[in-house]
Amino acid sequence: MSRLYLTLDALTQGELTPRRIINTLAACLQSQTADSERVRLEIDGELLLSRAALLSPQRGWKSYPLHISATLERRPTLTLQVGVPYSSTCPASAALSRQAAQQQFLVDIETDDGAVEVQQVFDWLGAHGMPATPHSQRSWAWVTVTLSGDEKVLPAISLIDRIEQALGTPVQTLVKRQDEQAFALANGRNLMFCEDAARRLHDALRRACCYRAFSVRVEHQESLHAHNAVAQLSWREGADAA
Repeated sequence: MSRLYLTLDALTQGELTPRRIINTLAACLQSQTADSERVRLEIDGELLLSRAALLSPQRGWKSYPLHISATLERRPTLTLQVGVPYSSTCPASAALSRQAAQQQFLVDIETDDGAVEVQQVFDWLGAHGMPATPHSQRSWAWVTVTLSGDEKVLPAISLIDRIEQALGTPVQTLVKRQDEQAFALANGRNLMFCEDAARRLHDALRRACCYRAFSVRVEHQESLHAHNAVAQLSWREGADAA
């Protein structure tokens, strides 16, 4: 047992890379050759990243759940999972909100000849332009990728960046008014059901061409319904999305 402890402790004395993880598994297995043919290592934690605000010169820290699973039995298998929170706005709810605004405009603005001045529209939008708001919610993307083991670094940060860029609405840390408005605009430009988010992630990960396989689980933690909306897909080399 002490040999296993010392071997695992050595893994904490430097940067955590795929090659060091696999070498650690090999060392653990070698220390127990009389009794073991297979070894597995599970690592759970959170990755803290400093993130810039959308427009203002502010920064804040955000934590991302991270899970590493490594197995060695004849050949190594190494997977990396990250959880990325983001905001999702329902496309159907957004359409209903726009319709409600149109209907309310016709009720509020009446003219004899049907002509409306630009200033009237401007003033109405400022005072009553959102009689209904679309529902949105905090959502999670859980992405698991299978690595080759030859990567020089553990690609957690690049994977998180790729996910956030694909979705377009990552949750923010410290924000000013201009950042909050930019976030609202980003949500308006990225309306999506959970299946839309899953497709975006599939396309982004396939374009990356650096994973042997991946799986995606998207959870929209609904503010309208009492249940979450969930979409899942997976891909591996030589197969289509399933």
